[in-house]
Amino acid sequence: MPINEEGAAFKPLIVAFCCNWCSYAGADLAGSSRLNYPVNVKVIRVPCSCRVNPLFILRAFQRGADGVIMCGCHPGDCHYTSGNYFARRRMALLFSMLDYLGIERGRTRVEWVSAAEGAKFANTMNQFAETISALGECRRLEDIRCVESEI
Repeated sequence: MPINEEGAAFKPLIVAFCCNWCSYAGADLAGSSRLNYPVNVKVIRVPCSCRVNPLFILRAFQRGADGVIMCGCHPGDCHYTSGNYFARRRMALLFSMLDYLGIERGRTRVEWVSAAEGAKFANTMNQFAETISALGECRRLEDIRCVESEI
């Protein structure tokens, strides 16, 4: 397990944007089924995956997230008809922008999880947490105004 600057074991902060109708319900099913996934995954419920503005993801990295995952309904099963198609296009553009900013591709992920796939949600979060742990801390977009100076 990687060690951070203070000498403690590194536990990545992961932000998960989850669609209310499918992925959030999948997270709820994982919890009620007592399936384990890391406690350092912070789930944010959004009405639809298309409501996740790319600026939300950039802001999460700026605020100290080591990884960001967006989970939505399977394509064709969106509660709002075509919201996940818009989200998929938007995320493809965001991935190229993050690459330009120097954020590793493995730090962001899009996953389609339905309300009946609690086990898939837990497995996805466990795999993503392992990937982020292997990458280490993300300091690329850290807001320098939030860092205490050593003066």
